[in-house]
Amino acid sequence: MKRRNKILHLSALTVGAGMYLALATDVVAQNARNCGPREMVVDRLANGYGETRQSMGLGANNAVVEVFASDDTGTWTITVTSANGTTCLVASGQSFEELVEALPAKGNDA
Repeated sequence: MKRRNKILHLSALTVGAGMYLALATDVVAQNARNCGPREMVVDRLANGYGETRQSMGLGANNAVVEVFASDDTGTWTITVTSANGTTCLVASGQSFEELVEALPAKGNDA
């Protein structure tokens, strides 16, 4: 994977992990329509929105944070899957783009 894509995906995972940590105490109380078995959620994202997994990472308590997006429609979704296999939608939106941005040179405030 190109460095630029890695930076974008890492940024998306960082945002997703931060959102997960902020919402971690409310996951149990979330509406059932926002969570479900991982297979069902991934199938819905693929068939309903044309989204495929773009990146993933490990969050708190061994939760898997994933970013799904569609190149065709520009929709995106961030999910968190807990160790028990339950996947919850934590954010979604439109206008997804893959960005490749170089890190600023050391000592250069950017």
